[in-house]
Amino acid sequence: MNNDNSDQSLVSKYRPLAVAAGIGSILGSGIIVGLSATITVWQTGLGLTNGQVGIISGALTFAIALGSLLAGQITKSFGLVRSFNWLNLIYAIGALACVFSNSYVMLLIGVVVTGFASGADLPISLTVVSHDSPDEKTSASLVSSTQIFWQIGVFMSYVCAFIVSKMAGATGARVVFTILAIFALITWLWRTFSTKFKVFHEEGNHRWAEREKEANVTEKVSIKTVFTGSNKRKFMGFFFSILIFYVCWNLLANTFGQFQTFTLVQAHASQSFATGAGIVLNFISLLATMAFASVAGGKYRNKFFLVGITVQFLAMLGLAISSHALWPIVIAIGAYNIGNNIAGEAMYKVWTQEAFPVEVRASVQGFINGFSRVCCGLFALITPALVVPSAIRNSMFGFAGIVFISFIAGAIMMHLEKKHGVNDF
Repeated sequence: MNNDNSDQSLVSKYRPLAVAAGIGSILGSGIIVGLSATITVWQTGLGLTNGQVGIISGALTFAIALGSLLAGQITKSFGLVRSFNWLNLIYAIGALACVFSNSYVMLLIGVVVTGFASGADLPISLTVVSHDSPDEKTSASLVSSTQIFWQIGVFMSYVCAFIVSKMAGATGARVVFTILAIFALITWLWRTFSTKFKVFHEEGNHRWAEREKEANVTEKVSIKTVFTGSNKRKFMGFFFSILIFYVCWNLLANTFGQFQTFTLVQAHASQSFATGAGIVLNFISLLATMAFASVAGGKYRNKFFLVGITVQFLAMLGLAISSHALWPIVIAIGAYNIGNNIAGEAMYKVWTQEAFPVEVRASVQGFINGFSRVCCGLFALITPALVVPSAIRNSMFGFAGIVFISFIAGAIMMHLEKKHGVNDF
């Protein structure tokens, strides 16, 4: 009992750092959903062509991917803490460029700058949290909790976009991006000038220096030494298990997000019912993420993962074999949203932070994030062909197969963690 109280007190002590990192997740999901929800408003207000709209949307995806891919290089060039502190200022500059844009080119530049900063911030923020955490259990709990903020960002963006939807021209879109810029500026100030965070960073540096000293580390840890050194088989196993799991999960999550409303409308739901159901399902996702975060650092984590991945698989099969009746589809989608968030991105974040040395975590997670984004961007090219009524049933069977592949990769990862003593459960 005392151990549990001690663990909780450590989590509470370091929670402000997780919140500061989590706001980066709000900004990450905010720019994606915010642009998606307001792109037609920008099109009307700035007189954009359909081609320009497509370029802006695609540019955001690839800017986020590029930022993720270069996260490790950014920390190497500017330092982990300095990168963590200042990326949100760059995000704010990009968002403000969008706010004051009066042309396609200026909006495109603003979106690219904001997307790049967002893509780089996520892996760097999580690395700072795990670097400063006093132990792996606290780290797992804090890292998984940042996923809650991603869901909050999605919800906030939809609500803001709905509230401003009646404003004339591009005014509503400018308001949404102003809110994002304000959040980014507040986060930049908090991360940069917080004396508590400075103490956390210094203590983290001291702890890692002591661990290296105790382990008699003489060679500087780098991507090269990790993947070509004496433990290369272990780290390659971790890397490919996590990569396959996350790419499969992300393909399904991104594609499903695009046609959830479409599927409900095809089942003869009204647009208002489909939109309202989307808000309710977002709350379900948030609760599921919170449930996983509560066990992320403990012995029940793997059991939650197995339940979540099974629920996802059954939900896909349910959608594949269901008729066009509305409520069975609503129930299946609700079940998917629960399973998707119990065995999903939060699990991926924890695995990545646990499995690799702190010196390369930003690089590894940045690469996996970026590679996954590129895969999703390319997969989106065929998404319209997968969601037409005549193809949806077969698509769901295919998605069930993707869930099964992600389960195999996840099961291998859990086995490898146990084999190599990464955790004791």
